[in-house]
Amino acid sequence: MTTATQHNAAAPQEPALARTVVVSWKAPIAFGVITVLAAILFLVAGQGGEAVFRISAAGDALQLPEIVLDATVVAWTSTILLLAITVASALLVRSERKVPVWLMAVFAVVFLIGFLTWAAAGARTNVIPVAGLLAGALSLSVPLIFGSLSGVISERVGVINIAIEGQLLAGAFTSAVVATATGNPYAGLLAAGVAGVLVSFVLAAFAIKYFVDQVIVGVVLNVLVLGLTSFFFSQVLAPNATTLNSPPRFERIPIPILSEIPLIGPTFFRQTIIVYLMYVAVAAVYIGLFHTKWGLRLRAVGEHPQAADTVGINVTGTRFWNVSLAGAIAGLGGAFFTLGSVGAFNKEMTAGAGFIALAAVIFGQWDPIKATLAALLFGFASNLQNTLGVIGSPVPSEFMLMLPYVVTIFAVAGLVGKVRGPAAAGKPYIKA
Repeated sequence: MTTATQHNAAAPQEPALARTVVVSWKAPIAFGVITVLAAILFLVAGQGGEAVFRISAAGDALQLPEIVLDATVVAWTSTILLLAITVASALLVRSERKVPVWLMAVFAVVFLIGFLTWAAAGARTNVIPVAGLLAGALSLSVPLIFGSLSGVISERVGVINIAIEGQLLAGAFTSAVVATATGNPYAGLLAAGVAGVLVSFVLAAFAIKYFVDQVIVGVVLNVLVLGLTSFFFSQVLAPNATTLNSPPRFERIPIPILSEIPLIGPTFFRQTIIVYLMYVAVAAVYIGLFHTKWGLRLRAVGEHPQAADTVGINVTGTRFWNVSLAGAIAGLGGAFFTLGSVGAFNKEMTAGAGFIALAAVIFGQWDPIKATLAALLFGFASNLQNTLGVIGSPVPSEFMLMLPYVVTIFAVAGLVGKVRGPAAAGKPYIKA
């Protein structure tokens, strides 16, 4: 539901210019629903007691004190704050103003604190390991961030990349085999990028050269890669696990000084080389897209390929090579499963990460920084179910399993207002 109004924004003695402001009631409605659920959960179903938030990890040089919260006080406080934010967002929309992102973030933090306090107070153990929760969230977010960067590049250049799931899976499979055969994880990482490029070559060839529907090609590629990797795993890798599916894993590399910062250090600066490459990739894609000639041409092709063609930009070549670059980035994300996390390839180990990454692209409005933050949100939701299971939370296990997907659907359908992707995304360009 949207409201469109016109405002005069002209200087004195100049003709008035019409500016259309589009606002959405999605956020206030979503806030209202969550506030009602929170009131029922925290106030009606609350059990009282205390929740302990352990900030520092065991090996931290500087140990921060634990934070102890009373469940009843937090329940009332968080419910009142959620109600206040809901009313404020409704008033903003009613006055034809958009709900700012920071207000959504505050709402999410307040609800999260209330939910974690409620869950810990009624759990088998009332201690929430905050450092472990954040570190695990980042670990689960790494493939999502690589996948979302891949999606941003592909769609910004005009090609819908549904095949992120297949590119992640191909990278995971290839990195496991090559790293095991060579005994070198760096060779496996390089091979993962190549595997992602090969999958994207097929997408680019059919979508760009032969004008096949991009969504259909992406879906077919996902099924194809899933079938091939499952077959080779069953027939080749499983019988020869020692020689083909026991890759060496990257060791964690602590960054001096930074790794000793409480809470932040263990989470972000005691990581493997793949995570540090992710930091570089996010910065490089953002700077490249918005501050270089390459990014300007890429975005021009994705918004108006005919205009780009008239100024001498090779639309087909630009799309082809940038889709290939996107595939390489997704392939690196797939390598994290086998070289940085699990340590071996398993069938269907990506578990829909490519589709969640695609949701992060939409939630992040095709911006690499926003898409990264969205991927971190989804990774946090995924790790939250693990933490709740460890502490023995009263939350049903079935709900915990679907929690990441519920958060994904809510974020994309409930919080994202009216957004517009690249104008030429999904549309083949036929030169006149």
